[in-house]
Amino acid sequence: MRDVLLTFLMALGGSLTVAVAGLLVLRGPLRGRSVTAHIVVLLLVTVVSVLAGIVGASLEMFISDHDLHVLLIVVGTAATVSLAAGLWAGRRLARASMWATEAREREREAEARRRELVAWVSHDLRTPLAGLRAMTEALEDGVVADPATVADYHHRISAETERMAALVDDLFELSRINAGALRLTLSDVPLGDVVSDAIASATPLAEAAGISLVAGSDGWPTVRGSVPELSRVVNNLVRNAIRYTPPDGTIVITGGQDATGGWLAVSDTCGGIPEADLPRVFDVAFRGTPARTPARDAGGGLGLAIVRGLVEAHHGEVAVDNVNSGCRFVVHLPAVA
Repeated sequence: MRDVLLTFLMALGGSLTVAVAGLLVLRGPLRGRSVTAHIVVLLLVTVVSVLAGIVGASLEMFISDHDLHVLLIVVGTAATVSLAAGLWAGRRLARASMWATEAREREREAEARRRELVAWVSHDLRTPLAGLRAMTEALEDGVVADPATVADYHHRISAETERMAALVDDLFELSRINAGALRLTLSDVPLGDVVSDAIASATPLAEAAGISLVAGSDGWPTVRGSVPELSRVVNNLVRNAIRYTPPDGTIVITGGQDATGGWLAVSDTCGGIPEADLPRVFDVAFRGTPARTPARDAGGGLGLAIVRGLVEAHHGEVAVDNVNSGCRFVVHLPAVA
């Protein structure tokens, strides 16, 4: 009975000593380190506690040399397997924790973007609605009676209605992209035809603003894509350039093909985008800072976000950089196989 009690006390003392040492290590040098390091330390505490008990028992001659060797082999093998399993489990837990953290961060960013979008849209709808209500009431109450003013009111009501319809259309398109409900009908699309249609559509707007619109490419590529969505991409880029380019400015649309596929570039003379704004240009509801040339029509701040969503739906990429006295938007799209 005395031998059993002595063995128990030696094992308890060794285990407590090792456990305290492990706790000090975890609270000291390893404080704030990875989950893998903590798991390895805990496994080492267990293994070293067992080894301390075995060594203590052997020193008191409670086990033979043969039994000591057998125990050391068994404990060593178990320790190796345990540490390997601990490293594997720790790394998996660390990756899972990292993914969970990134997912929470993405959710917070998405929620922030949603709140920002709601704020922008609420403002963009509230302002024209107030004007429409005032003009409608003026017409109904007969406050405005002369034909010229009535015609002007009708024209302004029509313009504001079209602007609101365009904003709602942008919101619908963006919701389809974000919800994964966008369905592309892919075909071989000559990019030059899409650009020609976009230029024809935007030329009256550019001429009214005193801006030159030029297609400066001789070798337009053929890409794999959906015509309506690619047309919207080009139209949004061209109209965005018109919106921010001052009178007497120039917008040049070029295209070509490289090792990665077909590409399209829209360059303007808007004065450039502040470096701090470049990473946010394609964010929802982002309209830039006062440092950029004031726009004639700020729009809903959704056009470039839609461009990015549609390009990524085509497995392509879109980027923007400052060049010379303006900026250059470049779209890369998969070429025809």
